[in-house]
Parts: sequence; structure tokens; C-alpha cells
Amino acid sequence: MNKVASRHFGEIHLSPGEEHRVAAVHELAGQPLTLDLIITPHDTFDEAAMHKVDFRLRFLPELVEQVRDMIAEELGQDGTSPQEYLRFHCNALKEEHLKSVFGVETRAELTNQVFLKALRLARLGIYPGQPERYFVLEFTLGTNFTDELLVASADQDGVVDDEILWEP
Repeated sequence: MNKVASRHFGEIHLSPGEEHRVAAVHELAGQPLTLDLIITPHDTFDEAAMHKVDFRLRFLPELVEQVRDMIAEELGQDGTSPQEYLRFHCNALKEEHLKSVFGVETRAELTNQVFLKALRLARLGIYPGQPERYFVLEFTLGTNFTDELLVASADQDGVVDDEILWEP
């Protein structure tokens, strides 16, 4: 059994050839965020790989801001996942729930900026064995309202993929 230590995940015991899913809760901008570290049986994962994960997590606020900027830009473009996600959820939302989901009283107040403020990063999946999809960021309007997500991914260097997806 291999043992690695992490600032974010504590001490992790790994058995070679097995899949490991390690969860932790991290605070980001005053909100709890679930971190899921997924190590597949084919991944080479050691102290150096864990150190890289911990190091990259130091830049998580900048990564989240970059994705938020991309979502904001795509809200102004026809046919993008963020725009369709917004339209779908606005049309499905009853007037009396506007306040609890978006913090506004009427649909007229539901702007792109209000939507972006309501959108929360709910989970960060970390896949150290997948350099092109190292981080997977899942945004939601709230689990009490929807189970559908806007998903972005970034590579091991923190470069965000140019496609944001809408996933159930």
C-alpha cells in the first residue's frame, strides 16, 4: 500500500491497481466546495503527483474566475450551452421562486449578471491521470432547484478548454 500526504486531502492510502475516490471539502470565496480526487487503476500516483495537485489548487480562484468570464461571454452568443442553460431554467422557474434562486422579484430583473451571481461552483473533480482534463468544474444554480450542470474542464497547467457543456 502506498501512502501520500496532501494539504487538501490529508493522508491517502492507495492500493496499486485499484480505483480511488477521495473527497474533501474546501472553502472557496466563503462557500463550501466539494473536491473529488479520482485516481484510476492505470494512473501513476505518488507524492510528487499529490504535490502537483495541491500546488494547482492554490490557483483555483483564478481558474474559477476564468471560467466565469467564459460563461459570461457565452451568455451573449446564440446557441451556446450557458445561454441555453439560462433560457431553459428561466422558462422552467415559477415566478414565486425567482427570489430564492436568483434573488430578484421579477423576470425583468433576471439579467446575465444576476444569473452569473446565482451560479455556484458545486464540485471540482480532479483527474491527475488525465492531463487534458485534469480539472472538471461543475457549476449549478442549486441542488434544490436543478440537478443539471454547466461543466468546464482545464488541463494540468490550468488552461481552460474552450467548450462549456450543459450536462444533466
